[in-house]
Amino acid sequence: MNTLDKELFSAVETALLRFTTAGSVDDGKSTLIGRLLVDTKGVFEDQLDAAMGVEDKKGAKGAHLALLTDGLQAEREQGITIDVAYRYFATPKRKFIIADTPGHEQYTRNMVTGASTAHLAIILIDARKGVLTQSRRHAYISRLLGIPHIVVAINKMDLVDYSETVFKQIRQDFTDFYTNLGLIGGELTFIPMSALEGDMVVTRGTQLPWYQGQTLLEKLETAPVTGKINARDFRFPVQYVSRPQTEELHDFRGYMGRIESGSVKVGDHVTVLPSGLTSHIKEIVTFDGSLQRAFAPMSVTLTLTDERDISRGDMITHSNNLPRVEKELSAMLCWMHETPLTPGKKYLIKHASTTIKAMVTSLDERVDINSLEHIAAPIELKMNEIGRVSLKLLKPIACDAYANNRATGGFIVIDDFTNMTVGAGMIQ
Repeated sequence: MNTLDKELFSAVETALLRFTTAGSVDDGKSTLIGRLLVDTKGVFEDQLDAAMGVEDKKGAKGAHLALLTDGLQAEREQGITIDVAYRYFATPKRKFIIADTPGHEQYTRNMVTGASTAHLAIILIDARKGVLTQSRRHAYISRLLGIPHIVVAINKMDLVDYSETVFKQIRQDFTDFYTNLGLIGGELTFIPMSALEGDMVVTRGTQLPWYQGQTLLEKLETAPVTGKINARDFRFPVQYVSRPQTEELHDFRGYMGRIESGSVKVGDHVTVLPSGLTSHIKEIVTFDGSLQRAFAPMSVTLTLTDERDISRGDMITHSNNLPRVEKELSAMLCWMHETPLTPGKKYLIKHASTTIKAMVTSLDERVDINSLEHIAAPIELKMNEIGRVSLKLLKPIACDAYANNRATGGFIVIDDFTNMTVGAGMIQ
């Protein structure tokens, strides 16, 4: 990718940051999001007035920030978050989408759903309780999903007298655990804060003079987010073959889709997978006219210099940088359905723009998401459990390892009888 491509790619991708929040019960996730929305003027006055007008059952003072995000009646009654709630706000520097995910073990699938598209994860830790089992579980899932930036927000510092000693001990405990996970990558940032009082969330406050790092909002506004999209490997899953039935365009054959990663320009030598046919890019067509180059995540129509047999589900890539073409896969799988996964059962796999039949040939191991112990050869994979499986596909697909390319390394599992999504997988 040349300098101009990098600048264009960066301008598009850095305009929006998707982040997820996770933590143990009552660590203050909803209060933190409420604080972000209030202090960045991201809520309407009537919403804020309504939150302030409700009697606080827990005795917390000030605006009832959690009520700005816990919209479900069941959540309000229990004082917990049980679904993925998406919130939106913006500052002059960037737009944001928040996925507020539940902390309970039985909602692991919800966290996986909310975190699957995130550029950054905020893991909340109660300063009074330190690193808990759920904190470790959320860190593991965040890294398994390839989230490039992890912010450990040590909340409720007001309840430990804003102690620097407490902050340093939690930081050390979390770092020791995270290092032993054995998962590569993931930038760690530690921020002490009080979501209720507002210290180090949007403004610095006056109670943490010993901490010289960024506030949470400063981190959110400056975190590089191009890590979510692979800028190196050109991957173009074909979604539709365009053959206009008009007199002036009767010879036109275009391949429509979204560039999932990398970039392409007119004249590039490309290969169509899984067939292996080659050609060159003749034209890059968009609604606003033709381009000389395009990059992820743009939706475009590509034409080739040669007539090739290409259909939906094929993938166009650079000839000198090919993905794997596999019919048998090893993948980490988060199971999302009440009916357990058992080896030998057949499902549909939706990968990029193709949906094909597949069979689970073996369940190789299950990860205890509390102890993170790897249990070999389990009998089944129950709802909210994560494990490594082997799959055999009806036909080969072009794919990458999830750690290298989230767009072409991830897939969902569909029950071909009910058409329900029952699992989410990451190719190893």
